[in-house]
Amino acid sequence: MASRRLAFNLAQGMRSRAANSAIRPLRRGFATPVTSPVGAKTQTTTLKNGLTVATEYSPWAQTSTVGVWIDAGSRAETDETNGTAHFLEHLAFKGTQKRTQQQLELEIENMGGHLNAYTSRENTVYFSRAFNSDVPQCVDILADILQNSKLEPSAIERERDVILRESEEVEKQLDEVVFDHLHATAYAHQPLGRTILGPRENIRDITRTELTNYIKNNYTADRMVLVGAGGIPHEKLVELAEKNFSSLPTSSPHTEAYLLSKRKPNFIGSEVRIRDDTIPSAHIALAVEGVSWNDDDYFTALVTQAIVGNYDKAMGSAPHQGNKLSTFVHHNDLANSFMSFSTSYSDTGLWGIYLVSDQLTRLDDLVHFTLREWSRLSSNVTESEVERAKAQLKASILLSLDSTSAVAEDVGRQLVTTGRRQSPGEIERVIDRITEKDVMEFAQRKLWDQDVAISAVGSVEGLLDYQRIRNDMSRNF
Repeated sequence: MASRRLAFNLAQGMRSRAANSAIRPLRRGFATPVTSPVGAKTQTTTLKNGLTVATEYSPWAQTSTVGVWIDAGSRAETDETNGTAHFLEHLAFKGTQKRTQQQLELEIENMGGHLNAYTSRENTVYFSRAFNSDVPQCVDILADILQNSKLEPSAIERERDVILRESEEVEKQLDEVVFDHLHATAYAHQPLGRTILGPRENIRDITRTELTNYIKNNYTADRMVLVGAGGIPHEKLVELAEKNFSSLPTSSPHTEAYLLSKRKPNFIGSEVRIRDDTIPSAHIALAVEGVSWNDDDYFTALVTQAIVGNYDKAMGSAPHQGNKLSTFVHHNDLANSFMSFSTSYSDTGLWGIYLVSDQLTRLDDLVHFTLREWSRLSSNVTESEVERAKAQLKASILLSLDSTSAVAEDVGRQLVTTGRRQSPGEIERVIDRITEKDVMEFAQRKLWDQDVAISAVGSVEGLLDYQRIRNDMSRNF
């Protein structure tokens, strides 16, 4: 009875509003946006020692993510110490001068929080999520593990075995293997070409001295950003940073590894093939030199990548993806899947495609028509496919900022790599301005007749020689 009365009242209200609309303009009541008096903007402050503190404050948020983004990853290592950054990430939670491992874990669990870390080629990140009231405790924990980790010999030996097992697991993930080899060949004998985990012999040999040296050389205030996103006010986080991070060293010593990590790497047109007929499919990555985070063409590269698109034969929507390459590949059954990518670093990048196919006698056709699509982008791009790619890109970027952790990640990554943060509104406006002419000019400069790096793993006997593939980079229709 109550539900019928509610429905009746709602219907009456809607009819009365419809009647009134003839008298006054319709006003939106249910979907009026509520804006913060402060606005969700990024605020930054640099402390005396050079540490940057950045926040995106949301007064209505009940939780916060706080983390430290460090401008140092596997790229800051040497051949002998490759794997140290990732090893340190594992040891960070194994006890400090103030807290044992058990105390650290209990402290996080008792506040219902979450503490984690990850290492990439250029960054190391330590972050936590918790209620706003627990942010001071989280910042204290982050400062403790970054500045006072014990690095006990027994913990080092335990984690050595864990990392070796992790390395074995990574080697079973063919996409990880292909992309590691792609970096190794595109940036051969350069810091960016090294893997994040490091070679197994390094993992077995890393000592406490190498770990402490890495902290001393890289965990310095000028290369770190403390980020807060959610219900933590900027002034509060600055106060916590001054309390907990004021004793950080101001700047990094300019070691040989540091200087090499800051030198722009040379992209090398080359290939690596690992034939393994026990793998029933071919896994192939093709890439040209892409763009850095700071490059004026950064978003144009992403739009161009979105035009090439992604494809997965197992998905019900596979025949109707909309991009030309997926339609052609599906109708001719050339691949199981493909994924275009635009990976950026501080001074370079990789733009390309990752192909998986069990049509082993048609690998040449698959690569040929893929590169033919790349060539088309230099001269024949329609307005409709650019608009679709822009819509997909905006949706993927803006919809990904759906949590305090995602916002903190965006703020931290941008500040560490570019020194400033573009707001979602700025990004949307930049993408909106990209035209089909911009895409074609980008393709002419970056794709047409450019050297290509190739990484292929699995049943790749049917993949033709490098020169044949390189010649397809400048194909006239």
